[in-house]
Amino acid sequence: MAGAKKLSGRVAIVTGASRGVGRSVALALAAEGANVVIAAKTAEPHPKLPGTIFDVAKEVEALGVKALPLQTDVRDPAAIDKMAEETAKAFGRIDILINNAGAAWWFPTDATPANKWNLVNEVNARATFLCSRAVIPHMKKNKWGHIVNMSPPIKPEMAAGKVAYMISKFAMTLCAIGMAEEVKADNIACHALWPVTLIESYATINFALGTPENWRKADILADSTLALVTKDPSLRTGKAWMDEELLAVEGVKDFAKYACVPGSTPMPIPW
Repeated sequence: MAGAKKLSGRVAIVTGASRGVGRSVALALAAEGANVVIAAKTAEPHPKLPGTIFDVAKEVEALGVKALPLQTDVRDPAAIDKMAEETAKAFGRIDILINNAGAAWWFPTDATPANKWNLVNEVNARATFLCSRAVIPHMKKNKWGHIVNMSPPIKPEMAAGKVAYMISKFAMTLCAIGMAEEVKADNIACHALWPVTLIESYATINFALGTPENWRKADILADSTLALVTKDPSLRTGKAWMDEELLAVEGVKDFAKYACVPGSTPMPIPW
């Protein structure tokens, strides 16, 4: 139907959606007609970080769709299973999962205690696996689904200086590649997505990775996510995409609109 939104009637879960990239992706999905589950830990205002699951839910609903704020700790397998169950109970289906929740620890091996290893691997790698496992049966019922993992192509040279972190992120990408083959016959696609440049987020701010002149807005990842999940799952699956590469395939030639500071040249991720 002319003018119909591309995701009308679909249901999407976005982890880590109370701020940053997750919030931007949630709003982009909602703008295309998807009902959105805001799955994140922050239910009460945080003294140092803006945004709660309820704040984002209000923004989603202002776009004319339904939102379900669910306080979810992705380090807790029971909470992940409950997330999928509550989504299915509320909406009757699950079509899209964005594995966006993340933890960062960009330090070398001898500066990485066991608890930091556990943090990045539980939040990034294990949660991606468990969240995907929880939603796949629901996607199989409808023979339609997209899983998007916010993780990079597997390049071993990226690991030096941040081994624990990159193990966790490469594991996310391996999930996308391996699961894509497992669920292809059910018309479910799995993707990995990563930015070419630094993105404005609390990770770049807290780890002092450049200044606004070096960053792009999270909108570039939101638009890239839409480029994946608005297509039939049979068309693309099992690939680790860089945002610029994917948007170029979609016909985007001018990336200047994504710069946090107009006229600046955002910095490629120095990995």
